[in-house]
Amino acid sequence: MNFEIIGNIINIETIAVGRSIREVERLRKTYGSGRWRKLKGTGTIRLNNGTICEAELHGYEAHGIGKKEIKIKFILSE
Repeated sequence: MNFEIIGNIINIETIAVGRSIREVERLRKTYGSGRWRKLKGTGTIRLNNGTICEAELHGYEAHGIGKKEIKIKFILSE
């Protein structure tokens, strides 16, 4: 499902760092070596059909590489 993040992601927490991330080897092969962290937070998003809602978002981030592969974990409210 494609979506657009509207505004900022808030309440950001680190879920896992380094080897604790299940997909860390794939991330390193795809984007490069770095200190990878898996993050979660909440944000306002716009879905493809135009619906605007609050959702919990999960993604990966590494210093010098940036945020990658942000996905919707679940929708909180519409």
